[in-house]
Amino acid sequence: MPTCTCDRELSDEKNHVCPLKLTAENEERGGKTKEYDDAVRYRDGSVRLRNPNIELMDQDILYHLALGSGSHDLVEMFGDVKFVCMGGTPKRMEQFAHYIMKEIGHKLPSGTTLLDISQYSYRYSMYKVGPVLSISHGMGIPSVGILLHEVIKLMYHAKVKDPIFFRIGTCGGIGLEGGTVVISEEAVDGMMKAHLELPVLGKMVRRPAKLDRQLARELKALTNRDDPYETVVGKTMCTYDFYEGQGRLDGAFCDFTENDKMEYLTKLHKADVVNIEMESLAFAALTHHAGIQSAVVCVTLLDRLKGDQVMAPKEVLDEWVIRPQQLVARYITRYLQRKGRLSLEGHGSMCVKSPRRFKLVQQESENYD
Repeated sequence: MPTCTCDRELSDEKNHVCPLKLTAENEERGGKTKEYDDAVRYRDGSVRLRNPNIELMDQDILYHLALGSGSHDLVEMFGDVKFVCMGGTPKRMEQFAHYIMKEIGHKLPSGTTLLDISQYSYRYSMYKVGPVLSISHGMGIPSVGILLHEVIKLMYHAKVKDPIFFRIGTCGGIGLEGGTVVISEEAVDGMMKAHLELPVLGKMVRRPAKLDRQLARELKALTNRDDPYETVVGKTMCTYDFYEGQGRLDGAFCDFTENDKMEYLTKLHKADVVNIEMESLAFAALTHHAGIQSAVVCVTLLDRLKGDQVMAPKEVLDEWVIRPQQLVARYITRYLQRKGRLSLEGHGSMCVKSPRRFKLVQQESENYD
């Protein structure tokens, strides 16, 4: 049995299971085989791209991030990243950046402000706070998929070692009241299949949508008895649509009855699906394919067995949305405490008086979508 090279030290040493150990038990819980590990990671933990074309390019333009391997020193800018946290909206991830800054005790140099590194992409927002990236991924599988391609390449170019990815979001619960935090143990599609299907060159490619179950267990262990809400671990359904794909009766189109809807949701409930959202399938499949540890933590905005529309007041929703952020922040804070890396004051962030110097000149590509 090879020695565990995992950089996470959240578990007791005797109980710690590296997600890359070569055991059948680990493979069953969502880990990788040795052959898989060799294909996607270098021995020092650096991300290895499953694309030989990138190394042959003069430069790699990360168009939707407004970054490039030729126009930016990506190792200098992002080489110390350990955690990549993604959520739907730019505002939410800006708020998370400020929140995690307080939690890890990070301070910006005097006279500077937190920079949206990707502001000139006009697609996504990205903030760096020490070893933490906070990035908006938009809505749905296509949006998060595009982002993941470029963020994974960013990890490669920056020579980041053993990064951990989190999706922090919202969802609809199935049999769970609004405000419940859900840690996904598995992602499935609307047909209950645990893989992402993607047409590539006229052929259907299937990629397993696996999340790191050890990481999920460690997150669950960080919940507090004093938390005024429940935190559960369960199966997540990811759909390609918010309305018909999730069995809602309130879309512009609806060709099924309420009885049809309830029969379907009840079937999901009996199959241990506890929530529905629109990004986890691609998030799990692409991070797994890249050999990156990942977890999905969402808060329910309603119980779909009781209705379709989000009715909670805005101030309540604002409080609920913070709950997954708090859990992920506990994980990050504990990791940094164990590594002795909480003295981050004044360096390791992207902060600037005049953010224009980070603008990527996109030249002929700026007219494309």
